[in-house]
Parts: sequence; structure tokens; C-alpha cells
Amino acid sequence: MPTKKKIDKSKMNEAIKQSYQTTEEGKRELYDYSKNKITDIKDPSNYNSLTGLPILRLFFYTAQDIIKENPDGNFAVIVMDITQFKAVNEFCGRNEGDKLLKFIADCYRYYDENRKNTVSCHIRADNFCMFTSFEDEKELADIATDLKTKISEFSYLYRVIPNFGICASRDKEPAINYLKDCATIAMSEIKGKFYADYNFFDEKMRSQMLIEKQFESDIIPALRNGEIVPFIQPKVNMLTGRIVGGEALARWKHPERGLLPPDKFMPVFEKDGFIINIDESIWEQIFEYIHNTIEEGREPLPISLNVSRMHAYDTKLVDMLFELRDKYRIPAGFITLELTESAFMTDDEGMYQRMMLLQNGGFNLSMDDFGSGYSTLNMLKDHPVSEVKIDKAFLGNITEKKSQIIVSHIIQMLKGLDADIIVEGVEDEEQRAFLVDNGCTRAQGFLFYRPMTIEEYDELVKKQEEADGGSEVITAEDFNNLDKLFDF
Repeated sequence: MPTKKKIDKSKMNEAIKQSYQTTEEGKRELYDYSKNKITDIKDPSNYNSLTGLPILRLFFYTAQDIIKENPDGNFAVIVMDITQFKAVNEFCGRNEGDKLLKFIADCYRYYDENRKNTVSCHIRADNFCMFTSFEDEKELADIATDLKTKISEFSYLYRVIPNFGICASRDKEPAINYLKDCATIAMSEIKGKFYADYNFFDEKMRSQMLIEKQFESDIIPALRNGEIVPFIQPKVNMLTGRIVGGEALARWKHPERGLLPPDKFMPVFEKDGFIINIDESIWEQIFEYIHNTIEEGREPLPISLNVSRMHAYDTKLVDMLFELRDKYRIPAGFITLELTESAFMTDDEGMYQRMMLLQNGGFNLSMDDFGSGYSTLNMLKDHPVSEVKIDKAFLGNITEKKSQIIVSHIIQMLKGLDADIIVEGVEDEEQRAFLVDNGCTRAQGFLFYRPMTIEEYDELVKKQEEADGGSEVITAEDFNNLDKLFDF
């Protein structure tokens, strides 16, 4: 008698689920089930407890239902938030901030009740969203303008400035979450621009979004395949023309787009956090290069590494850099960590301690882009920086008297603080002459060298060594004696 086969209920349920996902009838059943589960109007969890507007998931289901019932309609999403809403709460108090949010919700509720095929939601904090049908884009612009006018009528001590992003679609049955994401991108383009009431998502933004999505999918294999590589821009002594060091800059050898400079891809990865992975990849390649130089019996020139603001606050930063230092046996003084001014702005004691640990561990610290808009003299007074890089923006009008006075006084102040000075972006002889006349001798810029591969940089350094009669030799015995090499 044949044995009865035991039924695996988990596999059966998975098979049913798959069939639902691959047939129109199954998809519809799952949709109806999810909608009925989520959209129970008696369920208070589907509404924001403060404003009473639907939350995002209920908004998605309701909007998608409107789309299905009107397959030939044109639909759009309008998203909104308030510029510096946190400051509103801090200036006027949380209770007044809540009153403002309730008032905004009433403005949106008016459209829900008086405009066909319209539903709004309160996403979170000061973020609101509206889904609606439309005939022409002027309707949508009028809604944004009208909402801004209504919100500005709220009696408030602090000026309330809403920002609107709009994504209009004429596609059949568009995906509501896609419209919302695109509207958010459009809004971010005008955030903080007081002259702009609203912004439409356009083809330029769509193309940029597609590029960013492609970059995001390409970055992991790029890191694995060694496509992210360091270029080095030499630092020079302007009196002698000698190379005195270099700065490592990331480049992407993209298999389809060619060699990409950092401004083409770094902003994308600053948003999603992958900039940390890129930093670490560049750092390790530079540590390895310096190690190999020492192995050849040559004394390397110091190289600067850029530390992103995101990485500067990473509690694992110190341990990771110490691991690289010890793995490649790099003596003190050959690696400089460059942090932008904004990274020094915080009062966070933890970051200050991390910087001190790195300095005590043999790393030099440099303040990058000094004078680019975040400077405070307290940063120079209180933070452990040994080098300051003057931003290239100061050189643009160096022939003007005011610019000359500012730059000369900055140089004298930094010299008085015993800080090493380097100027970025030196591009012509007039700039070089002015800096040298004012006591600044070190610089980077196209007047001297553009960023180059490690191999090209190393060839330049070797030629300089040969012209000098050879570099100072580090013997194998010295290299193996870490107590002599490390100053920490």
C-alpha cells in the first residue's frame, strides 16, 4: 500500500502566493485583500493622530484605487514641507508648531472635500502630500500657490515658508509611490530658495534620477572590480617648484561612461551613505602606495586623504584608520586627514576626542576649504589642526584691493597660529606671485599640476629624487624596527 505523502503547508502557501503574483486575477485578489485590511476607516492607526489626515500607506492605497477607477485620467502628486520647521518649533514652542500643522492639514482637507479625485496625507512632521487629477499643469501650480497663500495667513511670530514639489503624469495607471518620489526630488531642488513657490519634476531631473539609480546599482561591483581609484594632485613649493606632497582624489573608471570626476558621482553617494565605502577604498590604496614606496627604500612624501563629513562622525573611524596604519606599517607624519570646515562646526565632544586620538596616533589634521562659508575662529583655536587650506574662492578676484587685504590678513593670522598653510586653486602666475609676496609658499592648482594617476605621480617624484641625487634611503632594518619609525 503506497504511503501517503505529507503536505508541506509552507510550500503550498508560497505556491499560492506566487500564483497570485503572476495572474491578473491573483493580483486583484491580493490588492483587494490588502486594501480592505489597510483602509478600514474605523482604524485610527491609518490616520495621523495630530492632524487626522491619512498616513502614507492609506494614502497610497486610496490614490491607487482612484487611478484604477479612472484609467484614462491624468494624475499628479504635490508634496510640501516647511523651510526650517525645526526652528519654528524652537522659536515659538512645540504647541504652536502643532497648531500650525493642524492648520495646514485643514488647508489640505479643504481640497479633499471640494476637488474631485483628490486625497491628501500627512507623511510626518511638516511633510504633507496631495494626490489629484488634473487637466493642465496650471491647475497644479494654482493649487500650490493657493496653499502657500492660505498657510501664510496663519497668525505666527515666525515666518512660515512652504516648499512644493509637483510631479504630473499622463501615463496610464502611474505608480503612486514613483510620483511621490519624483515630486520630492523636485521640491528638494528649491529647498531654501525663497523666491520659488513650487517646482515641477522635469526631464532633466528624470535623467539625473536615472543616472543616480544606475550609479547606485553600479557602485558595489565597481568597488569589487577596482574601478574606484585614487588620483593625486601634487602640492608644490611655489618658490622652488618642488613637489612637497599630494592630495588623493577619487576617480571612477566607469566601463561605459569613462573616467568620472568626483563631482559626478560623490553627491549621489553622500545621500545614501556609500561615500564611506568609497573613502575606505581610496584610503587603503594610498596606504598601500606609501607602504610600497618605503619597501623600495625611498622616503615617501606625505599624502592627504579627504574625510567626508559623514565619515567624520563615524565612531569606527579611529579604529579603521589605526588598522590601516598598522596593516601597512605607515610611520607618523605621512598621512594627513583633510576635513571640511562644516565637519568642524559641531560641538560634539566625541568628534573632538576622535580627532585628538588620530593626531596622537601619527596622523596630521588639515582644515579643508577654509573660508568657504562656515568659518569660525574658534575652530582654529579649539581644534587640533596642523594645516589649513585656504579656499580657492579667495583667489578669483585677487587683483582687487579688498581681496588682497583679506587674503594677506588670513595668511598672517594663520602664520601667527603656527598653522601650515596651503592655498587651493592657484591657476595663474599673478596669483602665485601675490601669495609668495605675502609669505605663503605652498599651493595646489592647475598652474602646477592637474590630478594624475598614482603611477604618473610616482614617476614625477622619482625624477625629483634623481635630480636631488636620490631620496633619503630607508633601510630594511629601519623599516622592520617599528619603534624607530613610529612617533606615537
